[in-house]
Amino acid sequence: MDMKERKAYRTVVLSDIHLGSKYSKVVEAGDFLSSVDCDRLILNGDTIDGWQLQKNDNAFWGADQSRFFRIIMKMVERHGTEVNFLRGNHDDFLDKIIPMTMGKLNILKDMILETGGKKFFVTHGDVFDSITSNMKWVAKLGDVMYNFLLKINVMYNRIQSWRGRPYYSFSQAIKNKVKKAVSNASDFDTMLTDMARTKGCQGVICGHIHRPEDRIIDGIRYLNSGDWVETMSALVEDFDGSWKILYYKDMQFPESGF
Repeated sequence: MDMKERKAYRTVVLSDIHLGSKYSKVVEAGDFLSSVDCDRLILNGDTIDGWQLQKNDNAFWGADQSRFFRIIMKMVERHGTEVNFLRGNHDDFLDKIIPMTMGKLNILKDMILETGGKKFFVTHGDVFDSITSNMKWVAKLGDVMYNFLLKINVMYNRIQSWRGRPYYSFSQAIKNKVKKAVSNASDFDTMLTDMARTKGCQGVICGHIHRPEDRIIDGIRYLNSGDWVETMSALVEDFDGSWKILYYKDMQFPESGF
């Protein structure tokens, strides 16, 4: 891609940015958003990590987090981007105000996206995770352990770097195994696609499990946008209605953004 070319999309979806956690890749998420134009931006849950913000020892909010929202405001001002801010389990404080619409900003629990001649059920996905929805204390314990693993991971990869060895995320590897076990136990993806079918949709767009995916499940397209803690991935829809997963490590950026 030409370094001076700005990419334009019909829809951009990000989830699990976890603003407020010191492990959030907020700078990279902001860099990505400042490099693209889109008609519609969907922040699909866990954009703000309310769980971490409640803990003084883990919470972090500074200039980078404020910049992230300024970028979104500029997207609205310059391109007329419609912003859909969906609730996740870590930003469940939004339950007190949803649904709410303020100009181009919609704060919602979930939504149905009609685009490219198809309908997609868009939801963070935590409501279909039996552990998150029925045993919140277990989910919060898992969050504590995950943040501990991220701390260990930083130290481990610092040593790896000194030795000239490549980055390896054992925290992500462990979380993937745990999330896969939870997903299998609760039929996470199957329930999502079944719900999409009952709503007359041909696809589902979700996040929550921090694992980007694009596959067909019993005739329903399952799209997961991943996360911005480790994977750093997004879903984008071109103007012809085609969807794909983008990874930050593969992206090139124009010289000027917001």
